[in-house]
Amino acid sequence: MTQETPFSGWRDEIGVFALAVQFLTRLPVPQDLAFSEGRLLRATRYYPLVGLLVGAIGAGVLLTAAMLLPWPVAVLLSMAATLLATGAFHEDGLADAADGLGGGLTRERALEIMRDSRIGTYGALALGMALALKFAALAAFAPADAAALLILGHGISRYAPVAVVARHPYARETGAKFTAPSVSAAGHRAALATTLALAAALALALGPGGALAALAGAALLAALVARRYLRRLGGYTGDCLGATQQMAELGLYLGALAWL
Repeated sequence: MTQETPFSGWRDEIGVFALAVQFLTRLPVPQDLAFSEGRLLRATRYYPLVGLLVGAIGAGVLLTAAMLLPWPVAVLLSMAATLLATGAFHEDGLADAADGLGGGLTRERALEIMRDSRIGTYGALALGMALALKFAALAAFAPADAAALLILGHGISRYAPVAVVARHPYARETGAKFTAPSVSAAGHRAALATTLALAAALALALGPGGALAALAGAALLAALVARRYLRRLGGYTGDCLGATQQMAELGLYLGALAWL
């Protein structure tokens, strides 16, 4: 029988956070993490913190590269660092969702296209435009502001898919071998609380007006893409969640740039 200690709860939560890191990124974590559907459900509350970690990696590369290389190159390297850290997890979802929603004339056909790992015209255009707009927006800021946007933008945008999962149904059929993404009410509240703290940090970095503009941009683009797939599919898929995160991140950068 394992004896409980005052630190057992903390160690367990660290393990759940590591599970969230393992699910959303390619960053190294212990390979012997305890796994269960319940623990994966609990891990959802840490998605904004995982985004914060990814953004910090990008910001570190950005500020280091900016001391040695031209500013546009530093921005591109910072973006590459975040793509390597996540394995382009959300970007892949954006491309697949764009292919399905753009090329599928019916709900069933759209869902079928999203299962195809090959990228099509709609996916390539959506992904290319999203990356190009992120680069153009970040390159317009001073290094310190761009670094803050990277850190907080990645963190805040990870809440968007959590909010979708908390409020809407899954679009595909599920069975014994597959469980739809889900979040508990407590997990949703924890993710929201973390996001509100990150929003306060954004206000300190950009000022209240800049933060409000950035958050409005994030909410607007995330809502627009969610409205699109919820109407077409009657719910969300994993690819749709990736697209939602990408649009929230891009919208945050563009909102901040519009205020600037």
